[in-house]
Amino acid sequence: MEGILFPRGVVAGQEGLEEYRARGGYEALVRAVKTTPEAIIKEVSDAALRGRGGAGFPTGKKWSLTRERPEQPRYLVLNGGEDEPGSKKDRLLMENLPHLVIEGVIIAAYAVGANKAYLYVNANYETAIKSTTDALAEAKAAGYWGKAVLGDSFNLDIELIPAPHNYVAGEDTAVLEVIEGKKAWPRQKPPFPVTVGLFGKPTAVNNVETLANVALIILHGAEWYRSFGTPDSSGTMIFSLNDDVNRPGIYELPFGTPLRHLIEECGGGIKGDKKIKAIMPAAPSSAYLPADKIDTPLDHNSMREAGSSLGCGVVHLVGEGTCVVEDVLKASEFFAAESCGQCPACRMETNTLTTLLKKLQQGQGGRPILEQFGKVIAFNKGKGFCNLIAMPGPPIESALKLFPGDFEAHLATGKCPVN
Repeated sequence: MEGILFPRGVVAGQEGLEEYRARGGYEALVRAVKTTPEAIIKEVSDAALRGRGGAGFPTGKKWSLTRERPEQPRYLVLNGGEDEPGSKKDRLLMENLPHLVIEGVIIAAYAVGANKAYLYVNANYETAIKSTTDALAEAKAAGYWGKAVLGDSFNLDIELIPAPHNYVAGEDTAVLEVIEGKKAWPRQKPPFPVTVGLFGKPTAVNNVETLANVALIILHGAEWYRSFGTPDSSGTMIFSLNDDVNRPGIYELPFGTPLRHLIEECGGGIKGDKKIKAIMPAAPSSAYLPADKIDTPLDHNSMREAGSSLGCGVVHLVGEGTCVVEDVLKASEFFAAESCGQCPACRMETNTLTTLLKKLQQGQGGRPILEQFGKVIAFNKGKGFCNLIAMPGPPIESALKLFPGDFEAHLATGKCPVN
């Protein structure tokens, strides 16, 4: 894999400080501290960098909202919790390119006016934690963070916090709770972290991949960055392909690349030379797309118009001969298991949807059970402190719409139609 984040020759192992500096590393930081935080935010905004953690929120807007708050201190948090099933992008970035990530963290902290940054890293990522810890030591010894960064008046302390290995712990406000020494339970929003975040102060929480783009934008400029991707989705994105394809891995591609290129040219096609039955572009929480949508461009607008979303780029394929009921049940069971239990509506919805799917799988409930899914999803819409409550809906509702025959066969026989 090669792109703007992963250039040729640096993906086989941890890139050290001297290797990173040899290709322009930390030059962006040198430029940044010689200009104003407002100029940095404008450059990132002009580049149209959007968050890579799933929501796609404009990064410059988030930084601006954080910086304009009068309360002190302000904080910067790198979110490397990454517990999305099948996602490997953040881990690979921290393992292989830790200085690229750290430079992005330092520039972001300077931009929002934070003198303290936290690196929140999945505790199971032992290699990533070691790589990042080693790189932090190298960067501090070189004067890139600590007291008087590069001789400037900017001071920055950075602390690494191991993240619990559960899905909800990666939600931005749950991240803040963990850093404060509490349970990984999301907070009710609003207020949002940019106004009331860590320890009640303004906080910018950014995904690892998002911050890995920052130094490149400052070094090469917004116009250069926007030369990759589409007008709505600039730059590149890292996509994860897993055991559904012949060549599993992570692939960095410009936004707007056809989905077919990722699946066939990068992934080598679906395993077993099967035909594709369904595509989930952001597993496990996005709507399924039918096989005839395989040429949909990989960008936010195109995917939304097709009826799905990009999320954090984990692409899941369902081959012909696989029952969609079984596939969507796995997703539903995941959300039921990962619900933190804090919100009654979420506990009820995730468990009820899974129970309904299991009954249907066994041929119970008759056709009236099909109407229950939409009612449960609609009843709980907008409830809950985080978005997990909304995640089982798109896979279930799209599966019902696109593959009614699989559901009807289960109701009629209690068995998969493909067995």
